[in-house]
This record gives sequence, C-alpha cells and structure tokens, in this order.
Amino acid sequence: MSKGREKTMDLGDIFNRPPRILVADDDWLNRDLLKAYLSTSGCEVTTAVDGREALDAALKQPPDLALIDVQMPRMDGLALCQALKTNPSTRFVPVVIVTALDTEEEKLKALEVGADDFVTKPYSSVILLTRVRSLLRIKKLHDEVESRNRLLRQVLDRFLAEDVTDVILTDPERYMKLGGDVRLVTVLFADIRGFTRFTERNTAEHVIETLNRIYQALSKVVFDHQGTFDKYLGDGFMAFYGAPVSGVDDARRAVDTALEMQRLFRDLRKTSGNDLKELGLGIGLHSGEAVVGNIGSDKLMDYTVIGDVVNVAKWLQEQAEGGQILLSQATYEMAHKEVDAEPLEPIQVIGRREPIPAYLIQVAGV
Repeated sequence: MSKGREKTMDLGDIFNRPPRILVADDDWLNRDLLKAYLSTSGCEVTTAVDGREALDAALKQPPDLALIDVQMPRMDGLALCQALKTNPSTRFVPVVIVTALDTEEEKLKALEVGADDFVTKPYSSVILLTRVRSLLRIKKLHDEVESRNRLLRQVLDRFLAEDVTDVILTDPERYMKLGGDVRLVTVLFADIRGFTRFTERNTAEHVIETLNRIYQALSKVVFDHQGTFDKYLGDGFMAFYGAPVSGVDDARRAVDTALEMQRLFRDLRKTSGNDLKELGLGIGLHSGEAVVGNIGSDKLMDYTVIGDVVNVAKWLQEQAEGGQILLSQATYEMAHKEVDAEPLEPIQVIGRREPIPAYLIQVAGV
C-alpha cells in the first residue's frame, strides 16, 4: 500500500493527548494498515467497516480527523463526508478521502461534499501522516477559537439575553468597539426599598446572601424579556431595551419586565417568612433617544446608555414606593397604552424646568 519507506511520526504532541482518528474502510487490510500507521504515531484510532457504522461512531464521540474510503456498503464515503459536514457536532472535523479512484471528477465530487483533502491509493505513509498532521494542527486552532468563543459567550450571557449575544457575535467588531449610536430605548431602574434598615439589623454575610438571592431572581426576568442588563447599583440595578437589538415592542417588554419583577418580589417576600417582609421594590421606566455603546477604554469598557432618558428613569424610580411602577408618558404611549396604569400629577424634579408626566402601576398584593 505504501510507495516509500515507512516512517514513524509523532502526532500526539499536537493536542497534548492522543488525537482521535476515525478510519472508515470496508477492506480489512486497508483499515489495519491505517490503524498501524496512526497508532504508531501516537493516535487513538477507531475503525468502521461501512459509512453508517462510521457516522454512528463519529456522532457518539466526534473525532479529531476522519480518513474515509469512497466505496463502502450501506453508506459510501461521499455520503458519509456530507453527513459529517452537515451535522453541527462534526462539521469542523477534517475529512480526508482515501481511495483508489484517481480522476479529477472523483476529486471534484469529494470537494463538493466538504472533503478537506484527497489521498490516492497506493499512498506514501509519510505523505499521509504529514497531511494528517497539517489538518490536525488546523483542527487544534479551530478548537482553541471555539473555546475562546464559548468563554466570550459565557461572559456576554451574564449581561445580555442569549439572542442578543448571538447578534453581537455575528459582528463583534461592530458591537464591541468603543463609541455609540443614538438609539430609541426604554430604561428601567429598580431599587429595593427598606434595604438600608435591613443592613443595619443583619450581619454582612446575611445581607450579601439576601441581596444575591433577590438579584438572582430579578435579573433573570430581564433576560427572559430580551433586555440588556446594564449594572448593579448597590441595592438596585439598571437595564434597558432597544439595544443592541431593537424591536417595536421594546417599551412593552420593559413594562412586562417591571410587572413580573413586582410579582416575583411579592412571592419572594411570602416564601421568606419575616426575612423580607419590610422590604419593597420600586421601579421607574422612561423611553427616549439616548447614546448607546461602549464607554471606557480598550481594556475596560461598559456597554451602557448615556442621556437624559437615563436621568428621568432614575428620578421616576426614586419616586416609586415599594410595590409601585412609575412610567413616563413616553413609555406609556410606546407600550400602546395596553397597561393598566393610573395617570398622576406631573412630578416636579429639582433642576428641571418642566414637571414629568407619569403613570402609576400598583401591583396587587405588593
């Protein structure tokens, strides 16, 4: 099978572990020769006698590389290659077609179904192992990139809904650079009422545990409604809707978030005995244009909202009592007035010329 003198090549140093190689060939001699070459070179080899058996093995444990014959029973090599390249768990596995067929048409067919390389029988073991080493290096680089992407996704998912993370990762250069754009957003501020007194009466450990328990529940609501979590502010936090992904229902989702938070906080108080009975949750929302983007430096940046819309939402939250949600008129109108809200006397804010028209939502039982 080999044209030249056999040579041992160490492939185990690529991954710092034995590379997993799948060999699919219906000829036992070809399988044994490939397994001998690869095993001697430090690989962990799995063999299959036909395409269906090979596909089942690859889906059970994706290999680092597959060496596939073309003419096999049940599923031929080209169909197997296509199946591997279309399955999410194996689509980045390098595939080498190893066959006695040596025509340009056959090579074209192999490339069309996604093959990464083509080796013609009889082959030199040195050439084969060199190509395997090259493809394994590419696979290692891909695995490293995927690992970094998973870490990046884990970080982003701490602040953003999963579908928002998907959008950012499609064009990270655009969404993760310094600077911002003017966007129409709805800003939400929530603050725990009575928490200062709570901290005076409890140990630091209990205060932190309680705060984390509340935040764990409330921040999830933001993500469930496709909001962007901005930051924690002591015993409160800020979120916004409309960036980086905007929709016609941004204000409505922000209001739904506030309603669900109040109901969830009510349930937390009921299930926590006397621990949270003196605490409440005040929420303020306002909608308008603001600059949204990454503020800071190349090393440390904060994806946030800058503008008067933030100040108004914060002022409304400060006026809200425990169990209350205060909406600006802009948010009320953008939510299509589908919320059961009571108009209030405009709120006069120090340093602001005109009072702020507002609407009140009082959640039952809070």
